[in-house]
Amino acid sequence: MGFRLNSILRGSVTARQTTSKSVEVKKGYVAVYVGEKLARFVVPVSYLNQPSFQDLLSQAEEEFGYDHPMGGLTIPCSEDVFQHITSCLNGL
Repeated sequence: MGFRLNSILRGSVTARQTTSKSVEVKKGYVAVYVGEKLARFVVPVSYLNQPSFQDLLSQAEEEFGYDHPMGGLTIPCSEDVFQHITSCLNGL
């Protein structure tokens, strides 16, 4: 299943945020939770359109459906894998 976006906002930086849930996410970015410890990352929404990131979203849908334990999007992969994928996307 694909994810559709009405508009794509461009961003070029992947930033790991503190574990505090009160940290605001700037417009054009989305917070996701990754790994066993549910580390919080903020990524540009433009990543949502990339095939490698859509694979992660499909895995999240298969594992969690639309009921994510953190209230936000949880990606079921290791932090290392996530960082590798986002570092590749950062160069686009």
